[in-house]
Amino acid sequence: MKILVVNCGSSSIKYQLIDMTNESVLAKGLVERIGIEGSVLTHQPGDRNKVVLTADIKNHSIGIQMVLEALTHKDHGVIKTMKEISAIGHRVVHGAEKFADSVLITPAVMEALEECIEMAPLHNPPNILGINACAELMPGVPQVGVFDTAFHQTMPKHAFLYGIPFEAYEKYGLRRYGFHGTSHRYVSQRAAEMLGQHLTSLRIITCHLGNGASLAAVKHGKSIDTSMGFTPLEGLVMGTRCGEIDPAIIPFLMKKENMTPDQIDNYLNKKSGVLGLSGISSDFRDIENAAKEGNERAELALEVFAYKVRKYIGGYVAAMGGVDAIVFTAGLGENSISMRDLICNGLEYLGTRIDPVKNNVRGKAQEISADGSKVKIFVIPTNEELVIARDTKEICANLI
Repeated sequence: MKILVVNCGSSSIKYQLIDMTNESVLAKGLVERIGIEGSVLTHQPGDRNKVVLTADIKNHSIGIQMVLEALTHKDHGVIKTMKEISAIGHRVVHGAEKFADSVLITPAVMEALEECIEMAPLHNPPNILGINACAELMPGVPQVGVFDTAFHQTMPKHAFLYGIPFEAYEKYGLRRYGFHGTSHRYVSQRAAEMLGQHLTSLRIITCHLGNGASLAAVKHGKSIDTSMGFTPLEGLVMGTRCGEIDPAIIPFLMKKENMTPDQIDNYLNKKSGVLGLSGISSDFRDIENAAKEGNERAELALEVFAYKVRKYIGGYVAAMGGVDAIVFTAGLGENSISMRDLICNGLEYLGTRIDPVKNNVRGKAQEISADGSKVKIFVIPTNEELVIARDTKEICANLI
């Protein structure tokens, strides 16, 4: 069975074609600048060289069509016809309380996704566009939605409710939902495998650290708390997002700076985080380089980020009554040796000790805790696409 995994952003499409007989990636790529001048498709067939194709990609339907043409191309394709694609798995950001598991896409599911748009106005619309484009171009091929929020639907009410009138939850669904669930789910399972233990016997804190960042407390295989909230704005300081702040700051700034709701939303989502703190960049690599050169604001931004991560780790240890393993994943978590060291420096009270030699690793699954450390520490590259493909295979197995 060959499964096409699709992740549509507002102006982009990430994709992988995975052969589920051995879970090998046959091809992967990225369509960028959809609806914008200079749109391009970068396609990599297996281990061969990347192919860059420029075109006027006006919408997601044209983008998906180009992906299918690239996959079946006589020179850089990896399949002969589209009929070899058995099913399509889509990343969908927000499923609210409607979806606690991945689901087969049906008209009723599409209706529910439309209802979730107001909770994820930047993410769900392009996800829906991708599903519709695939349905148009590959009629009859089953499609599956895999939700960022689904893994966190096991959170108890005392973890997901906010201290606002209960009616706001009942009327508008105002609660913590959490995101990056597919990543947290994958790396917690991989950590259990690396420990040689069953996931249901472990307490794991997963740290998905990138431009967008979140932590999750995974107790006995279930997410019982996570740092992102009603939207991905809550929680850690991130690349451009402020993370948790005193809510009173919002009306204060709106009055002082004469901001509209859209302007304050843009301020908190796109101008804050380590970008706002450092004044340099939202890319942690740029900030780390500036810090090495003695830039004090860059150093401060990194310290703030690491401090927030440590605070959440401490809180999740309390929430789970202990911790067996801490996992670092995503762009920063997988690749920043110095950030992992900065975060772990101060967690010794847990009985954790990081091994500086083992920690000298990037993008590779490896234990980095020192011998004798009571809490195991891992670097595990995430693989959300594989999770989406596995769920799609399981759901569609009896349909094909």
